[in-house]
Formats: sequence, structure tokens, C-alpha cells
Amino acid sequence: MPRSLADPITSNATNIDRFLHLLVAARDAEVKSFIYAASSFTYGDHPGLPKVEDVIGKPLSPYAVTKYVNELYVDVFARSYGFAAIGLRYFNVFGRRQDPNGAYAAVIPKWTAAMIQGDDIFINGDGETSRDFCYVENAVQANLLSAIATDEAAQNEVHNVAVGGCTSLNQLIQALRQALADNGVCSDRLPIYRDFRAGDVRHSQADIGKARRLLDYAPVFDL
Repeated sequence: MPRSLADPITSNATNIDRFLHLLVAARDAEVKSFIYAASSFTYGDHPGLPKVEDVIGKPLSPYAVTKYVNELYVDVFARSYGFAAIGLRYFNVFGRRQDPNGAYAAVIPKWTAAMIQGDDIFINGDGETSRDFCYVENAVQANLLSAIATDEAAQNEVHNVAVGGCTSLNQLIQALRQALADNGVCSDRLPIYRDFRAGDVRHSQADIGKARRLLDYAPVFDL
């Protein structure tokens, strides 16, 4: 998302132009099942919680625009070419071996590494921004179920992939501290609060009822 704000042209070329090339190639090859990564950023500025697939707001970043356009292209391909696809709107996926380094590192590995190393922890905003953190094995389950889905009602739809949780950044810091303490690592450095980040969604929590109903999705791991 931050990269798209800094360079929207490259973001568009990568996420829209190249996605369209993939769709055309899959159509021409008569691919039977096309699963693609959608995004919870598509919900934009809509304030409602939990997030339901059919109710979205205005995009808050060029990245969000590109992910929504992907969904629109898939819908057009389904109507025009009989193409079958399933989009998965991932919500803050995290897991083992996730890279803690770089400007676009996810918050859980980044903060965990900082706590272990005794480095500063930065929070964008007041810490009450909330997310639906989804462990990677839940996401893997959703991908596999989508690939073998036989229910026609599940096709040419987008599905939330999350656990239906709602954890603030302040709560996340406390949870990470406790998890590290349980493993013999003490981290008591206070976080440093700074300005909200442009393009960020304030609160994000998924309704996973559609994926449960149509894909038999049943997340095993919560935060």
C-alpha cells in the first residue's frame, strides 16, 4: 500500500496490466480453476464491521484500486467467456519465517524481531487501529478448498479469508510481549507513537460466513 502511494504507475502496471495478461492466458489455455489473491483493502473507507463481501467503500490507496479492478475484470471474464475464478480477500496473514526486515515488513514479524533485539517499536497512530490477524495455515486451507471447490455458487465470487477477530495494535504489542516472556525473552520498552499512515484502513474485521458456507472453510488458528 505505501509503495503504491509513492509510485502508482508501477503499482497499476504490476497489479492490473499483468493480472489481465494472466487472465487472458488462463482463458486461452482453458484453465478450469483460477484462484487469485484479492485483498481486504478493497473495503476502503466503509465503516461497517465485520466486513461483508458485497459491501465496500471508496478505495484509500492506488493499491486498493488495483485489487478492486482485478475483481471487476474477473467478473467480466466470467460473464463474457464463461471463465471460472475465485478471489480470496486475505486479512493480515502472518506466520513462520515471515521476513521482519524492509519497509514493507508485516507488523507481527517486525515487532517480534524488534522486541527480541531490544530495538524501538513504532506505532502509526494511537494504537487503537485494529486488524483481523490470520495465521498462514488458515490461508493455505482456504486456497486448497478453493482449488477443489465444486459448488457453483462459490465460483466467480470473492471470499474473506480471516478468523473474524479484531485486535488493536496496542493489544497486539501486549500479546507479543507475553508470548516472548513465556519463551524467556523480556521486552519492556514502550512503543513510540507517530502519525497515522496515509491510505491505512482504521478498523478491519472479516465476516467469514460466506467462505464457511460455500468453501467449507473452517479456520483452525486464531491469533
